[in-house]
Amino acid sequence: MNHSNEKKYNKVIVILSVAIPLAVAALFGVKIDLKLPFFFPPIYATINAITALVLIMAYTAIVNKKIKLHRRLMQTAIALSLIFLVMYVLYHMTSDSTKFGGEGIIKSTYYIILITHIILSVIVIPFVLITYVRAITNNIERHKKIARITFPIWLYVAISGVLVYIMISPYY
Repeated sequence: MNHSNEKKYNKVIVILSVAIPLAVAALFGVKIDLKLPFFFPPIYATINAITALVLIMAYTAIVNKKIKLHRRLMQTAIALSLIFLVMYVLYHMTSDSTKFGGEGIIKSTYYIILITHIILSVIVIPFVLITYVRAITNNIERHKKIARITFPIWLYVAISGVLVYIMISPYY
C-alpha cells in the first residue's frame, strides 16, 4: 500500500507530540490571578470518564463492523480529550496544586496511578495522532495494527485520570 498520504502528516504528528507536552509543562509555570467560574477538576474528571465510555463504545462499534459509528465516536473521543486538555491547563494556570494527604499503601497506590497516568498521557499523543491519520488516509491495515496499541493506553489514561481525581478529591 502507498503510504505517501500518511507521510505528509508525519511532521505535524511530531510537532504536536512534542509541542503539546512542552506547552502543558510550560503553562504549569504560569500563574494567572483569575477566579474561574467553575471548579474544573470534577468537570474534567467527568470528561475523562465519558472519554473512556466513548472509547469502549467505539471499540464495540468496530468489532460489530459499524464503521461510520466508530469514526464518529473516535472523533468525539478526540474532541473530548482536547476539551479536557484546555480545562486541565486553565485550572492549573489559575490554581495551586493540591497535595495528596493519604498515608501508607493508599499513598503509594495514588502515586503509582498518577505517575503512570502522566507518563502514558504523553506517550499516547503520537499514538492517537498516528492512528487517526492512518484511518483518514485509508491505511486500514496499518490503522488496525497501531489501534491495538493505542486503544488500551488511551483507555488507561482516561480511567486513571478519573481514579486520580477520586483519590485526591478529599484534599481539595
